[in-house]
Amino acid sequence: MGKRILVVEDNPDNRILITDVLTSLDYEVLVAVDGEEGVRKAVQEVPDLILMDLSLPQMDGWTATGHIKADANLHHIPIVALTAHAMVGDRERALQAGCDDYVSKPIDLRELARVLAKYLE
Repeated sequence: MGKRILVVEDNPDNRILITDVLTSLDYEVLVAVDGEEGVRKAVQEVPDLILMDLSLPQMDGWTATGHIKADANLHHIPIVALTAHAMVGDRERALQAGCDDYVSKPIDLRELARVLAKYLE
C-alpha cells in the first residue's frame, strides 16, 4: 500500500465511494465518521493526508481542522476539505480554518486525483 489517507466523512455512501476510489489508486485508507474521531485518529495514526468533510456530527470539520493544525505533531499534514459547501466564500472559509485545499462534492475524480498528487507525490 502507498500513502495513508484519513477520510473524515459521516455519510456512509460517500465514505464507501471515496474509500473505493482511494484504494484503487493504491492509497491506504483510514476512516473516521465525525470530527472528534477524526482528531483522535489523526493523533493515533499520523496519516500522510486528511480528507475532511466540513459538515460533521459531534465536532464539525472546521473545528476538527483547527485542532489538528494546532497540534505540533500534526500541523504538517495536508488537510483537504471535501465538502458540499460550494457557495461563494466556502472555499475561503475552509482555507481560513486551516485546510490546505478544497474539493467540492459531487467529487470530480480527476480533480481529486490532481489534488492528492499535489500533496502526496
